[in-house]
Amino acid sequence: MSLNPPPFTPPPGYARVKVVDSFDELVATPFGGGVNALCWRRTLTGNFAEVVERLAAGEDDIVTLDDATLQALPLSTAGRVAVATLLEDQQRLRALGLSPVLDCIHRYPRDEEGKAVPTDVHSFHADSATVATDTYLCSYAEAASEGLRNEEAQRCVDLPEIRAELLKRFGGQDDDGFLEYLKEHCYDLHYVPIPQARPFSFGLGHLWRIAVDYPGSPVPPCVHRAPDTLPGRPPRLLLIS
Repeated sequence: MSLNPPPFTPPPGYARVKVVDSFDELVATPFGGGVNALCWRRTLTGNFAEVVERLAAGEDDIVTLDDATLQALPLSTAGRVAVATLLEDQQRLRALGLSPVLDCIHRYPRDEEGKAVPTDVHSFHADSATVATDTYLCSYAEAASEGLRNEEAQRCVDLPEIRAELLKRFGGQDDDGFLEYLKEHCYDLHYVPIPQARPFSFGLGHLWRIAVDYPGSPVPPCVHRAPDTLPGRPPRLLLIS
């Protein structure tokens, strides 16, 4: 049994996403020329839905899975094939010196404090770092992460009404101190789609490497978000590093 998702193709006319044919190419291809997202397009075999079903019990919103937990699951042959892929993907990333995390996600915490700018992962956002780095991620089951074309993304803090509200909460002038306030609360990393924007799915089974916002980055960061987790739907299975 395979995931059998629709074949992934980059959004029409959008040159920032590049498809690669191997893990080595995914790692070695530099970001540049505007490209800020690389997709190793794959059709995976194995029953990932069965893995999720075995993990679905429990009340925790997010369950982080270690190798021993995966290997101990009572699974069919197809389920064990899926586990082998989950373990192999993590081993690939660990070999690069990374620390991948595999989560079974029932729901993410949401911003429910009446914030002018929601800063949970369901909001379109860019990852950030103080040094050169990338984000790797793969959705294996249920819903996949979504991307937003940079040209169709507008920073929340650049919208006059939102900036005015944040400035009011800051209680000062629109100066360097305010910019630091925005950065401290990650408000400057969140985006809204412009009218007629066309978000695109990262798809299931594909391993992505996306650009992060850091000083000196040669490309703008890849704007993305987690899909909504709907009541009654199975949890997501997500690898991220």
